[in-house]
Amino acid sequence: MSIRSATSVFANLARNRYDPVALYILPQGRWIVPDRQPAALSEADARDYMKDQEARQARTSREAHLVAYPNDDQALLTIERRGPDHEAGQSTGVDSAVVHGMHLDVVFPVLHGPCGEDGTVQGLLELANLPYVGAGVLASSVGMDKSVMKTLFAARGLPTPAHVVVKRRDWLAERARVLADLMAGFTLPVFVKPANLGSSVGISKAKDRAGLEQALDLAAQYDRKLVVEAAVPNAREIEVAVLGNDEPEASVPGEIIPSREFYDYEAKYLDEGTKLEIPASLSPAQTAEVRRLAVEAFLAVDAAGMGRVDFLLDRNSGEWFVSEINTIPGFTTISMYPKLWDASGLSYVALVNRLIDLAYKRHAEKQDLRTTVS
Repeated sequence: MSIRSATSVFANLARNRYDPVALYILPQGRWIVPDRQPAALSEADARDYMKDQEARQARTSREAHLVAYPNDDQALLTIERRGPDHEAGQSTGVDSAVVHGMHLDVVFPVLHGPCGEDGTVQGLLELANLPYVGAGVLASSVGMDKSVMKTLFAARGLPTPAHVVVKRRDWLAERARVLADLMAGFTLPVFVKPANLGSSVGISKAKDRAGLEQALDLAAQYDRKLVVEAAVPNAREIEVAVLGNDEPEASVPGEIIPSREFYDYEAKYLDEGTKLEIPASLSPAQTAEVRRLAVEAFLAVDAAGMGRVDFLLDRNSGEWFVSEINTIPGFTTISMYPKLWDASGLSYVALVNRLIDLAYKRHAEKQDLRTTVS
């Protein structure tokens, strides 16, 4: 998904305003300059692009290194070319030293999931003192950790489904006790999720005791913290895009109509039966309320730049529940976040420009702050 989103961002950057450089992070953690810009319009395209880049970089590559303590006299990004005898993960075969250095003005992270959306890359960019699009370290890490996120939502008075956190070590060591506590504390069905993951990976809906056990086993493969959450009965899935820094704005709401029982990974990326309804069919009062809640959720985690807030609407009671905030939402031209803004009057190109402007503004404000008492 990251490659598909990056493809759209890269293609829609105005070349008379920007001189973009694509950076690709291999699964092993190496940063490289790909031999061709991202061009993936489907999941299959993204997999092919990833395999192609990894195969090429195992033989010869241009590694990228971000300088963490820059000054005005040195490049912020250095590119090192590796020789044909270079093997992935080794440092032999350098046929030339630093090929060139370049000054980066701003970074647009398009990294979904752990080690990209969770504050780790944002921390590196802070050390490098670089402007970057999107949430900072705190909001990124909170946005990834569903248990901490829900705690902050509750502290701000936002309605969120009842939940408990189960530690992986407790589940593996005391399965019977944990299962008994959950069965006593919840009315099934419930959702079970890894606390720190994206794209609906590892999420299950448990309808009985056996299903709950299986759901906990699945989630425990992905994280040390597992979130067990009460299911909202007969729920509609509504999403709102938020844009801004300290004075964020909310888009028109949209509705996910999944082809499956709930919006899991397959429904999100692989099943063409899932539908998006923009704007969502809501009353004016419902629309106003969900937009207000979206801005409140954005502020609750101290987000910046962009965020997509996901809601559950109880069809029976009309009650809203904040499910989560995604600080780097899907960014393809057909993803919900840009489509919501397009329906609100902001085109994809204008949205990208606005996000970059917000990154510059936030960075400039930070530079005005004192860091010492002298």
